Amino acid sequence: MKNLAQKVGETLLAKGMKLATAESCTGGWVSQAVTAVPGSSGWFDCGFVSYSNTAKQKMLGVDLEVLETKGAVSESVVAQMAEGALRNSDANIAVAISGIAGPDGGSEDKPVGTVWFAWAIDGHPTVTCLSFFNGDRDEIRLQAVEQALEGVMAYLPH
Repeated sequence: MKNLAQKVGETLLAKGMKLATAESCTGGWVSQAVTAVPGSSGWFDCGFVSYSNTAKQKMLGVDLEVLETKGAVSESVVAQMAEGALRNSDANIAVAISGIAGPDGGSEDKPVGTVWFAWAIDGHPTVTCLSFFNGDRDEIRLQAVEQALEGVMAYLPH
């Protein structure tokens, strides 16, 4: 993962861009991965760990009605998390993550291993849901961190 985080940093630095993260189920793991790279202060602005619905509202401006009707693990919520991370930082690109890492908390509609991602530049989020992550809690979270960083690479302008 360190090589991926370093590649993200080199690309952001070359483009003169900065990253912000809005994390729920990963608990700041994306931020930890990128700040483990020497020189990351040149391309990483900040990370929001918004685990509770209240934190999502207060820190990132996620709409309470959306949280109540769609749930924290949803397309609408991660889109608003990414947009809020951009609004509340000096970053040009943000990644948001909300999912069910288990071992409990899954449902038929949202089984353990379901993770929603959003990547946003200039307030225009791209959102995807991946529900194929397998393993225990740490393995699911690690896969989510890697997907978040791979998505940053894919979403950056070429």
